[in-house]
Amino acid sequence: MYVRETGDAHAPPLLLLHGGGVAGWMWRPALDRLGTSHRAIIPDLPGHGRSAAEAYRSHEETARALVQILEERAPNGATVAGFSLGAQLTILLAATRPGLVARAVVVSAQAKPLRFPGATLGLLAATAPLARREWFARLQARQLLIPDELLADYVRDSVRTSRETLLATVGENIRFTLPSGWAAFPNRAMVMVGERERTLMHASARAVHAALPGSRLITVPGCGHGIPLQRPDLFAEVLAERHPFGP
Repeated sequence: MYVRETGDAHAPPLLLLHGGGVAGWMWRPALDRLGTSHRAIIPDLPGHGRSAAEAYRSHEETARALVQILEERAPNGATVAGFSLGAQLTILLAATRPGLVARAVVVSAQAKPLRFPGATLGLLAATAPLARREWFARLQARQLLIPDELLADYVRDSVRTSRETLLATVGENIRFTLPSGWAAFPNRAMVMVGERERTLMHASARAVHAALPGSRLITVPGCGHGIPLQRPDLFAEVLAERHPFGP
């Protein structure tokens, strides 16, 4: 798995887990505002970005690889922040290896599985070849709220995303349920959802929050499914713990 690091090598570690269909570059706007207050560890998840050659297979396999990264680069624990697909992985890491997760920031995690995932995956399989067309990637970028300065990154990576990765990531995403260990996570956790997200995402955010006593649930005004991209200034404040929501 390709991993990049930014920031002060002696600063507190921060593991950033991107969403499906994008890559580590999605954190660039927030990191530009974060400065050197943290040492950011930024993987491109399997099947994405510079890790595209190795297809995404499962959350479980990916979480095991992320545990290795944390053990090597932040053995005393790190703030782990994830968006969408990466938010589900954040929950898994917190549930299974809480000693490596000093704080969890869960952004737009679907935690209510779809009732008929087979129908969704069948339609996705039929339309998967479109993902390799630049015109389609540009249309998708608008839906995903990709800013203009990251559009070239999105189009480049969308075109090289394999059908296997696309089906695996979406399949894992729409079937995801909260692991039992999440309720016992002993450290701080913040759950974030955009005000304009779908009803399913709001229900998921409430479920993630309700399952973990002491977690915080934040609804971000004016945002859809793209808080780190729509409000990188606010998200940087969340990561640095200097945001208006308090600690």
